Amino acid sequence: MDSERILTQLRAEGYGFSQTYDDADVVVVNTCGFIDAAVEESLSTIEEAMSVNGQVIVTGCLGVRAEMLKEKFPDLLAVTGPEAVSEVMSAVHAKVPPLQEPLYHLLPPGGVKLTPRHYAYLKISEGCNHKCSFCIIPTMRGRLASRSPSDVLTEAGKLVEAGVSELLVVSQDTSAYGIDLKKHSDLMTGDALRPDVCSLARALGELGVWVRLHYVYPYPHVDNLITLMVDGLVLPYLDVPFQHASPRVLKMMKRPASTEDNLARIKSWRQRCAELAIRSTFIVGFPGETEDDFLQLLTFIREAQLDRVGCFVYSPVSGARANDLPDPVDPLLAQERLEELMQVQAEVSEGRLRNRVGSQTEVVIDEIEGDTALARSYAESPEVDGVIRVAGAAAFSPGQRVDVKITGYDAHDLNAEALDT
Repeated sequence: MDSERILTQLRAEGYGFSQTYDDADVVVVNTCGFIDAAVEESLSTIEEAMSVNGQVIVTGCLGVRAEMLKEKFPDLLAVTGPEAVSEVMSAVHAKVPPLQEPLYHLLPPGGVKLTPRHYAYLKISEGCNHKCSFCIIPTMRGRLASRSPSDVLTEAGKLVEAGVSELLVVSQDTSAYGIDLKKHSDLMTGDALRPDVCSLARALGELGVWVRLHYVYPYPHVDNLITLMVDGLVLPYLDVPFQHASPRVLKMMKRPASTEDNLARIKSWRQRCAELAIRSTFIVGFPGETEDDFLQLLTFIREAQLDRVGCFVYSPVSGARANDLPDPVDPLLAQERLEELMQVQAEVSEGRLRNRVGSQTEVVIDEIEGDTALARSYAESPEVDGVIRVAGAAAFSPGQRVDVKITGYDAHDLNAEALDT
């Protein structure tokens, strides 16, 4: 993604990387500006880099607020927005000219990655067409701009050649991929490849690696992705940002697909693909959220039986229209609602994990921790979901695929033992 592309270009031009601010000639800070907490974290990082090193380039989402940044940090070398690799490189060149022409042949296969060798994130589009009242992504990243299927498949192919065995497909709205490309078709595979998420997912699945879909909005055409899961081309896993369950709150949020019967859709998905794992995120304490709205959300959590859930207290974002909505929820009440929701979800998660005890599944080893291997199956995405702890780490190595039997569970994770092969 942005950081990996910048690192890859720097490495190609002969630049080295420092582990500390003190030893660096230039510090590049890639920022996030989606919520106020992320803005504060980004500003803190910039301040630290400026105080220790002083030669700082800022890029990423917060870069669209260049005037604010330059007022706060007048000595910044440069400020660029998201997707600005060439601008970042120009700023680096101005301070520390490269000593050689780019040597792309010396790069590691697949470029410089910030993830382990066996999995990688694959961004298929940038920006978003929605106008959710709590979000400023369209302001920062612009409207939906899908990459061509050829570009996506070329990058995916290079990653697979470099040893990646799991592709994590991401974007701001994965379900909307290709709608801006309309009737364009690529002939990369010999057949016309339509620019839509189902055609792209099928083509990625034919590479023979795990394909995991994130940020999938529950539009009706997502039903076609379930077919790919049943056929074994895509992992039976969906990250669906429902955000709430009250129609009234969803309308105030201006969420797409807010009128869809999501419970019925989940039931239909699982009827077709029983092993389907679903994770989602929710916001509590949105302005105007009543006790009845919250109770509707709890009912949804109990009935949907989602495998993994993240929940956040509503946080005002500078520039978001939700800031102007009436009836803000008291922060203490919002925190109480978050804790209650997560307690209900903990009970749901316990039941989902308990039902997996005794089952057999294939896992990928992510890392070794003492005498235990930390692994994931189709139902766990890295960093956001739990893990499967497999005994007997000496026999395994990161990236290895192992068949295991689930033997136990705790609040978030599973325990397993390797099956004899």
